[in-house]
Amino acid sequence: MSTLTFSVLLWLGSIVAGLLGAMTGLGGGIVLIPFLTLALGVDIRYAIGASLVSIIAVSSGSTAAYLRQGFTNLRVGMLLELATAVGAIGGAYLAGLFSPGRLQVVFGIVLLVTIALTNRTRRKNGGEPKVDPLAQRLSLASSYPRDGVRVAYDVHGVGLAGSVMLGAGALSGLLGIGAGAFKVLAMDQIMKLPFKVSTTTSNFMMGVTAAASAGVYLSRGYIHPAIAVPVLLGTLPGAVMGSAVLGKVRTGGLRLVFSIVVTIMAVRMIYQGVGAGG
Repeated sequence: MSTLTFSVLLWLGSIVAGLLGAMTGLGGGIVLIPFLTLALGVDIRYAIGASLVSIIAVSSGSTAAYLRQGFTNLRVGMLLELATAVGAIGGAYLAGLFSPGRLQVVFGIVLLVTIALTNRTRRKNGGEPKVDPLAQRLSLASSYPRDGVRVAYDVHGVGLAGSVMLGAGALSGLLGIGAGAFKVLAMDQIMKLPFKVSTTTSNFMMGVTAAASAGVYLSRGYIHPAIAVPVLLGTLPGAVMGSAVLGKVRTGGLRLVFSIVVTIMAVRMIYQGVGAGG
């Protein structure tokens, strides 16, 4: 494969990764890394480095639009980002202890868990839980647009959600993904935020999480310009497009298509990682 063909394919794949990453709140890495390793034969460590660049681009490209639309809860995002940034730095250092094959196996398993979490239905507790006193003190409650009107919502379970975010940050640094499913899980299932608020706030947080671990990968030489530049040029416009259509798309159909594609990728990643002696 020529350098030009490689760059064009990488650019086109990055557009799709940015589009899906912005629309689902999961980050572009969950699509980009399997595409790089399975389709283009890139070493997973360089794929992770490029993925961190894509996550920063997705977050930057979509967050401004979501803020204008009134979906993102900045107070929640900034509070939880403290935990994810700490976890991301730790995960990035741990990545050096894993062989490429083992990283692929771990990544495939995390993808399968991610799909299970994103398709999980919020449990009905038979009543609205009490508002978290910490959430009240920090004024985390807000509202979001729905059918042309602003709908208010409260915030719950701040402490437990913060613990989940620490683990999500570690996965982000280790595998180069946004770990958005775990972030969305914490905000949707634990904090009881509306789904679109959860996904857009996750997008906002992922850029800071990725930046925290990207420095470690850069110092180890795993962010290669020939891979990272086409990724950046693709994921940024893809993220802008994804943020523009989020309000019009049906989340059920999007989840189904995304789940099927990522499940296939996860199985192939595990199979290839085991075959490589992971």
